[in-house]
Amino acid sequence: MSDERQFIPLNISVMTVSDSRTEENDKSGQKLKSMLEEAGHQLADKRIVKDDRYRIRAVMSEWIANPDVQVIITTGGTGLTGRDGTPEAVEPLLDKIINGFGEMFRSLSYEIIGTSTMQSRAIAGVANGTFVFCLPGSTGACKDGWSKLISAQLDYRTRPCNLVELMPRLLEK
Repeated sequence: MSDERQFIPLNISVMTVSDSRTEENDKSGQKLKSMLEEAGHQLADKRIVKDDRYRIRAVMSEWIANPDVQVIITTGGTGLTGRDGTPEAVEPLLDKIINGFGEMFRSLSYEIIGTSTMQSRAIAGVANGTFVFCLPGSTGACKDGWSKLISAQLDYRTRPCNLVELMPRLLEK
């Protein structure tokens, strides 16, 4: 009997939070879409949502309630400006926060952008059995967040542990 694990494709929704992006110029959302598909996952949905906490929550809630969406990745709205509200929109919807994600993201980003990484409010968590990752809006941040953190944890073959193997237990009471 082989101990080799098989890849399990997941259904992932991508949200670009922006007041100015369109499908034609949404480089970060398109990059996330291409990376998750190249990894073998399926795009469940992709939307561009205005940087408004209630619009973000409405779409996020729809996806969280959909049993066919297993992961949500957002890009944008994690900075410090008055319009950046993704963490405030998403955090109340989370059942649990994955503190290590934000810590690791900023640690990795420090190697690339130095102290500017302290402006990032990247967060992750779990809501109704759905993993949620909120990345900054830059294409580089999306690429690094996916390739250096998220992709390995969404791959059942990653040892010693990964988020996929936790999925059957996320809704335990």
